[in-house]
Amino acid sequence: MLRYALAAALGLAVVLSAGNSIDAQDKAKDKAKATTVEGKLVCTKCTLNETDKCAHAVKVKAGEKTLTYYIDSKEFHGAVCPAGNELAVKVTGTAGKDGDKLTITKAKVEKAK
Repeated sequence: MLRYALAAALGLAVVLSAGNSIDAQDKAKDKAKATTVEGKLVCTKCTLNETDKCAHAVKVKAGEKTLTYYIDSKEFHGAVCPAGNELAVKVTGTAGKDGDKLTITKAKVEKAK
């Protein structure tokens, strides 16, 4: 009986420590992808003509290239719609890719100073 109790306690300890290790790995992965970019906030429908509904993207100068990061925030929507309007912003979030598109999720958008 004591053997089974010890085996169960040991098994539970192994499961809990494995769970903590996985949580730590996930947090490290998120931190590694966290990024901040500064650029021009534009509407993906009105300005870029890429979507059927208004959504936002940030156009960032990288040397001679312009990178477009698609974000999951509609903050400052009125400032970038209709077409041709843009707003200088700083965006912080988790960088990634969706197919061949650059993305920033959990985006926090602030007007650039």
